Amino acid sequence: MLDGSHILFYLGTVGIGTTVATTWGIMAVLVLAAWLVTRRLSLDPGPVQVAAEGIVQTIHAAVAEVLPRRSDAVFPFIATLWIFIGVANLSSLIPAVHSPTGDLSATAALALLVFFSVHWFGIRSEGLRRYLKHYLSPSPILLPFHIIGEFTRTLALTVRLFGNMMSLEMAALLVLIVAGLFAPIPLLMLHIVEALVQAYIFGMLALIYIAGAIQSLDSRHSLKEEEK
Repeated sequence: MLDGSHILFYLGTVGIGTTVATTWGIMAVLVLAAWLVTRRLSLDPGPVQVAAEGIVQTIHAAVAEVLPRRSDAVFPFIATLWIFIGVANLSSLIPAVHSPTGDLSATAALALLVFFSVHWFGIRSEGLRRYLKHYLSPSPILLPFHIIGEFTRTLALTVRLFGNMMSLEMAALLVLIVAGLFAPIPLLMLHIVEALVQAYIFGMLALIYIAGAIQSLDSRHSLKEEEK
């Protein structure tokens, strides 16, 4: 199998593989961490709260820079996406744990989540009828190209994250087989940097797609208002 996943147990007739089990584990850890960090917030924060607030503020600033007028609406989704993918990418550093993002089905699910979210935010912002009309702009002839573009960028999101994480894990394994424990620290640092970079790229592309859907509608609405 391309993803290297295998069945751990069954829920009725549904087989639960390592990718699903690892994903559930990551979600449980993130929910528990969020609860522990936020249950006793203080005006005189400790190092854990300072770190958490720094992460939140950094992500919010990045979202606001791309989508200043709608940042509060989009921020929860993008922040969750960034944090989950970052942790999932780094999970392969744990011995005997396979990163879910090295599984094609997992990256496809994330890409589909972005695909539906783009349309959700667009429809929520402008209404169904007005949102669908932008696929006919500037000419109805371009409708097939708009539709093809939606699917190709979703496919690109899927393959990009899967390919990079799978190749990173394979490279790390090959180096460890050849070099043993002589070069673990440089390899570990490379893995961490690459994992965080891939999470950032995926989340930023998702943000740009959402911003494109919303801002294109906003710009056309502004032009119509100016013409009036």
